[in-house]
This record gives sequence, C-alpha cells and structure tokens, in this order.
Amino acid sequence: MSSPVDEKDTVSHNFIENIIDKDISEGRCKKVITRFPPEPNGYLHIGHAKSIVLNSGIAKEYGGVFHLRFDDTNPMKEEAGFVNSIIEDVKWICGDLDTDQIYYASEYFDTMYECAIKLIKKGKAYVCDLSADEIRQYRGTLKEPGKPSPYRERPIEENLDLFERMRSGEFEDGSKVLRAKIDMASPNMNMRDPVLYRIATVTHHNSGDKWCIYPMYDFAHPIEDAVEGISHSLCTLEFEDHRPLYDWVVDELEFENPPKQIEFAKLYLTNVVTGKRYIKKLVEDGVVDGWDDPRLVSIAALRRRGFTPESIRNFITLSGISKAQSSSDYAMLEYCIREDLKMKRPRMMAVLDPVKLIITNYPESEIEYLDVANNQENEAMGLRKVPFGRELYIDRADFMIEPPKKYFRLYPGNEVRLMNAYFVKCTGYETDGQGNVTKIYCTYDPETKSGSGFTGRKVKGTIHWVCAETAEKAEVRLYENIVDEEKGVYNENGEINLNPDSLTVLENCYIEPALAEALPMDSFQFVRHGYFCADSKDSAKDHLVFNRIVSLKNSYKPG
Repeated sequence: MSSPVDEKDTVSHNFIENIIDKDISEGRCKKVITRFPPEPNGYLHIGHAKSIVLNSGIAKEYGGVFHLRFDDTNPMKEEAGFVNSIIEDVKWICGDLDTDQIYYASEYFDTMYECAIKLIKKGKAYVCDLSADEIRQYRGTLKEPGKPSPYRERPIEENLDLFERMRSGEFEDGSKVLRAKIDMASPNMNMRDPVLYRIATVTHHNSGDKWCIYPMYDFAHPIEDAVEGISHSLCTLEFEDHRPLYDWVVDELEFENPPKQIEFAKLYLTNVVTGKRYIKKLVEDGVVDGWDDPRLVSIAALRRRGFTPESIRNFITLSGISKAQSSSDYAMLEYCIREDLKMKRPRMMAVLDPVKLIITNYPESEIEYLDVANNQENEAMGLRKVPFGRELYIDRADFMIEPPKKYFRLYPGNEVRLMNAYFVKCTGYETDGQGNVTKIYCTYDPETKSGSGFTGRKVKGTIHWVCAETAEKAEVRLYENIVDEEKGVYNENGEINLNPDSLTVLENCYIEPALAEALPMDSFQFVRHGYFCADSKDSAKDHLVFNRIVSLKNSYKPG
C-alpha cells in the first residue's frame, strides 16, 4: 500500500484507499482508526490474515490506529483459549500489538444495554414473544413481504418493563427477544425487524454471570465501532447486505462522527480446508495432531510449518484488494515463502535417505573442517566450518548401480564432486540380501579441494553429504496438501477428499552438527531438498524434528 502524496499516486491505490483519501480531503475523517473484529469461537486461518493485514496496514499507512477487538457477544461458542490464540496470531502477523490496542465487545455491554433502552424509548424497538421459528415465518421471503409481529405495537412502557425483566433473569431462554422496529416490507431481509437481544443464561468468559441477555452481532458491531471511534469499518462482502442495518443503528443512536462500513472480497485459497467443523472432525478423528497441524492453513499451523509473517503479508499484497470474488493459488503462497527465505536463511546439508559412502584413500582418523558459505547468494551471511571425514552419508538417490542416460551423479566408475569438498570416484559398493545398496566405496583426489583453484578436469555432477562421525540424527516430516487435489476438497457426501500421502515421516535422517543447535521455529534451506524449520511442538535437543516448509521447486510465475 502506498501513501497518498499527490493526485497521480492515487491511481495505484486500491478502492478502499481511494475512499479514505476522499474522506480525508473533504474533512470527514481526521484520524484513520481501523479494527480487526474476530469472534473468539475458533482459530484464525489464512482468510482472516487478509483482514488483519488490510486493517493494520491501512492504519499504519495513514498514521492512524489499529484495534484488535473481540466480538465476544455469543458466550455459547466462545472460549478464553481462543482469545489467547487469536492475540498470538495477530501479534505474529502485525509484528507488534500493544495491550492498549486490544478491546472486547463485552466491555461495552452496559453501553449496549443503554442503547437498547434508547431505541425502545424512541419507539424503534420492542419485546417480541414469537419463537425463533415463528419469527422466520413472519419474516416473509425475497418475493413476499413479511408480516408484523402481534407484539410489534406494544406500548413503550411495557417494552421497557419487559426488557428490564429479561435482564433480571425472569424469563426462560428463547421465550422473548428484543427486536428493532424498522420495515417488515423492506426488500432487504436484514431490515425486517431484526433481533437485537436474546436471552441466554450462560457464563461469559469475560463478564462472568453479570448478564443473561446478550446483543446480536448486527446490533453490537456498529455500537462497538462507534464507541471506539473507528473511522472505517472494513469487512468482507457477506456484510454488504447488512450495511443498511449498520447505518440504521448508528443513525438512530445519534453517534457523532459515525463509522463508515466498506466491504471487500474475501481471500479464497484453492484446495484447502478452512471450515471449523471440518477441521474439528480432522482433529477428533486423529487425522491431524491439532489445529496447528502443519498441513492446515490456520495461522497457527502456517506458523508451525515455518511460514513467516513477511511471506503472509506479501501473499496478501499479491492477492490484491478488490470487490471482485476470486481465488488465489496455493502455489503463490509457496512462492512468497521461498522469496522471503532464500536470501535470509543458511543453506545446510542434510541427508534424508542415507547410505554410507567410504573414501578408502582418506586417512581413517582424520576430521578436517571445510569453509562453507552459509548462503551463496548472500555473502553477508559469512562462512561456517563443516566437518569432513573418511566416512560420509549421502542420499540414496545420488547413487545408482545401473544409471540411465544423463544421470550425472554417482555410479560405478563415475567421478563427482562432493559439495564444498573433493572429487570422488566410485570404486565399488555392497548390497544386502534384497539388493539394496548398503555401502559405497570411493577414492578421492586431494588436489580437487573446493576453493583450491583446481582446473585439471571437470565433473558433471555435484552431490551433498554429511560426515558420519559428527552427524546428528533427526526426524524429518515431509508435508503435502491434506486434500487430494485431483478430486477436489469435498466429495459428494460432503466429506474431505483426504490425500493419504499428506505426511511422510523420515526417522533416520542425518544432518550436519550445526543444525543440532536449532531452536524451535528456526528455519534453514536443506540443500537440494527445500526449506525446513525445527518443529515448535516436538523438536528437542535429544530428538530433533524438522518440518518441510516448502520444496525448492516453484510452479508459480509472478506477474
């Protein structure tokens, strides 16, 4: 997002920035204040990241203020644990979030109650005894107007009395509601006397048992925005039809400088699962190990997988802000994390499917330390010392007994370079009873050490390795999409088409010793394998666990 500097700059602005620019230039907005208002009834996912990035980014761009506000008006589904996880997610994406930026709708319950009283006194709200099913029947259809509730014309004093008795707990749950009195013939169904308050005898995670009546979202939300001085209430397109009700609430309650609601298109990601009930079932069935399983796209899962906040923010930027519904390809998200990590993270050697290689003419007891660039594309990251010895591990795929044409790695009689080390030539091998290679024998040429300037001959293949004597053992988890992409996300029964190969666990991997110092969430490029990070849940000094963030192969072409 660019800052509004002059007329030509506004051409590159998105439609929301253009609206804000106009409001500022015409004096309708003195300070930009935005908010991200999640309901604490589940974990945030990649779609929520768009709203977080947009709202916090707009506030920062215009020198304003960003609020994280919990719309905790439905205690039947809310938990304190969800509050904590959401705070952690928003802090992670935004990079900073002060305590005074965190708000709760429940802090305004007294204000909301007084607002309801004001509407009743104005003749704009009434207590209704219809059941939920009856209210739906009375509401009408898109083609037919609704009919008024038989309780619609209750006297103001009677409504005030009944509403106070609702608050005092005199009536059973569901027996009465408070409704706005607007227009039962409105073409907008949201304006046909919507429910403002319902009775719910439930303990609230924040307010305890103080209340047994709770405001509905469409009533609470505009009041929260107005009380906090939100200038621009940015929300997704499903709330577009709710905007007339939003405006009605702030107008009837006569708030000064009322907030402006602006809708934008949701972020849809191809072939992913975001529905809470589907993820809950995956968790309960043991298909995943929690809401932060790295195969999911909850923000907690992306963080555990090794994605960075910078990559998420860049992905949102590339996806764009508009009113047109569209889908983004998961490959674009992978592109963003590769781009973010490639110049920042060291490139280390790890052997995931090991077979031993023995250099028969190398001194048996000698370990030498080779200078290796931490990142060949970023000299500022410097060098590290990597141990090298007579016995090494290489990946099984880097040796073949009978190779096909254009196979340039190791095979009997062929010479290759050991990355950052020497040329070696295969002189033999051993197999077990099933024909699997168990050992590979080579000789090395000490004149060919990397960095020595040797030009005597060239080889076509280079393979990576780790020194067997100093290598650390690790578990490596290779993640793929949990959805079978060829079949689509859901089958005809509404169940997820699961990919049976979404997780591969490799338990006998060998890594260079420097990786043993990895802390949870530290990330690296494993040469030729992809980007990996130390698992935040399971990795420990005595049991190292690395998650593959993304492979090196890229199928997304930016622009």
